[in-house]
Amino acid sequence: MVKKASHGESVKEQGAERFYYKGNRHKQLKAFVAMVKLGSLTRAAESLYLSQPTITLQLQALERELGASLVERRRRRINLTDAGEALYELARPLVEGWETLDRDFQARVKGLQGGRLTIAAGTSTIQYLLPELVRRYRDRYPAVHLQLANVTGKDGLAMLRADDADFAVGSMLDVPNDIAWEPVHHYDPMLIMPLDHPLAAKEKIVLEDLSAYGLILPPQRLSTYRLVDLVFQQRQVPYHVAIEVGGWDVIKEYVAMGLGISIVTGICITKADASRLAVRNMKQYFPQRSYGVVIRKGKFLSTEARAFVDLIRPGLLTRDYDESGHSQR
Repeated sequence: MVKKASHGESVKEQGAERFYYKGNRHKQLKAFVAMVKLGSLTRAAESLYLSQPTITLQLQALERELGASLVERRRRRINLTDAGEALYELARPLVEGWETLDRDFQARVKGLQGGRLTIAAGTSTIQYLLPELVRRYRDRYPAVHLQLANVTGKDGLAMLRADDADFAVGSMLDVPNDIAWEPVHHYDPMLIMPLDHPLAAKEKIVLEDLSAYGLILPPQRLSTYRLVDLVFQQRQVPYHVAIEVGGWDVIKEYVAMGLGISIVTGICITKADASRLAVRNMKQYFPQRSYGVVIRKGKFLSTEARAFVDLIRPGLLTRDYDESGHSQR
């Protein structure tokens, strides 16, 4: 009897240990998301101020309750299974939303009285597209600390993936699988030249007309240069770059000085430019550029972030981009 009782007690203790973490799904998901984001059990444990065995027990309990294997453990690397990938897409916005629940609740009830908002954007977006939006946002939510991170497209994506930016605003040529993009504004490509330039007197300008003149373009690492190069290469039309320089205002200034001609995106053309530049639409040769909101799939947007996005276009992100990973070109 004693042995039987001891055995039963042992089974009971094992059962208690086995299901110790059952019922606390939030802690399980929090541990799982931390492990995936940080890449290891050790780092997840450190970030949550827990022991590594505790994290392991939480993950094991989660796998048992869901009836699926979530991770493949290979040496020190942790790879997600298909089920793990699916859970991570669902769990990450839930966990992040839980962390900001108190702040977001107060913002909804009392209005945006504080908080922070970081938007990643390129120079042209910050200079030409965002000023009016920023003014309206500041008028409505003066207590929010707003940071505009002036970065390239590549660095902007890195900020999104590291959660260093709430979202980005800009143009995209290629949309990675982990990124969702919703274009809002569309601009035609424009040829700009001095008012007294020989091409300014022509009613119709064809691509071959540009070959005789040096182009002033942004640096090769930027998408505008790559687009221009691609069009000339595809049509087998020769061209040469006279100057590489960053910034649309600088390019316009150099063109006005007679140092070359340029292909720019219509976003940078202002009414004041008419007094010093001749402008021709080149959409028959070069693709239109679209600017919009860029977010990481699964990102939980704070109340501060959604308020700004609604200024760009009301209801722009009302669909479940987080879950479906919507990307539109």
